[in-house]
Amino acid sequence: MSPKKAVPKEDEVKMNEEENIVVDAEETQEVTVEVIEEPEIAAGKVEKGQIDVSKWNPKTELGRNVKSGKVADIGTILDAGMKILEPEIVDMLLPNMEVELLLIGQSKGKFGGGQRRVFRQTQKKTAEGNKPHFATIAVVGNGDGYVGVGYGKSKETVPAREKAIRNAKMAVIKVRRGSGSWEDARTEPNSIPFAVTGKCGSSIITLIPAPKGTGLIIESQCAKILKAAGIKDIWSLTRGQTNTKMNLIAACVSALRKLSEMKIRADHKESLSIREGRIAG
Repeated sequence: MSPKKAVPKEDEVKMNEEENIVVDAEETQEVTVEVIEEPEIAAGKVEKGQIDVSKWNPKTELGRNVKSGKVADIGTILDAGMKILEPEIVDMLLPNMEVELLLIGQSKGKFGGGQRRVFRQTQKKTAEGNKPHFATIAVVGNGDGYVGVGYGKSKETVPAREKAIRNAKMAVIKVRRGSGSWEDARTEPNSIPFAVTGKCGSSIITLIPAPKGTGLIIESQCAKILKAAGIKDIWSLTRGQTNTKMNLIAACVSALRKLSEMKIRADHKESLSIREGRIAG
């Protein structure tokens, strides 16, 4: 006897036909996928923030004078020794300020341990568990004689960053520049007029005038501060525990403050090409 062939049932035949139809429809259908590319932001960089002047409600007399237009130059405020208690004052008078976060932290773990980070993380041991805190340092500057450095700390990264930027704007100082190197006879204020020394803790840093083309021969985070202030060429000498970045940064800011505290004769201003504050524009 010959074996009987299996005859497919009507229901199975219908299901196979439906599957083929679905597959053909999927093959012929065109699928469009929209790819959104995220902008690449360099490490430590923060985009410029713009404020809406109409929404700003000044709380201090200085802020009201700035908003009304009675005070239009930040150099006048700094020369008078007035305290800036509102960051919006700096946003209005120096609208082209750039913000950057300094690398003061250090990553931990098996992978990537030892690499520098923007945030410095600490933990407090309690009965409820570990309570982390994040700290960071921000530097703001217009690249033309004005710079500020601020410290911020919080339980989260975003509030710490905002505090640091806010404090940096309220701590803006005027930086005195010049050409104090005996190797350079140019009249361009590319460096500083004379050597200054700053100290914080055991960290000591000395800034020395350098001729044009030297560059910023200084620790990388301090170089960001000098670049934000508009200094292009510098030599430096450091002593003490320079691995403590926060103390080294504070010592660098202290040295920049001493540039404006020195009393200078009129003839030295011409010979050293000394400029204070903004030059361009």
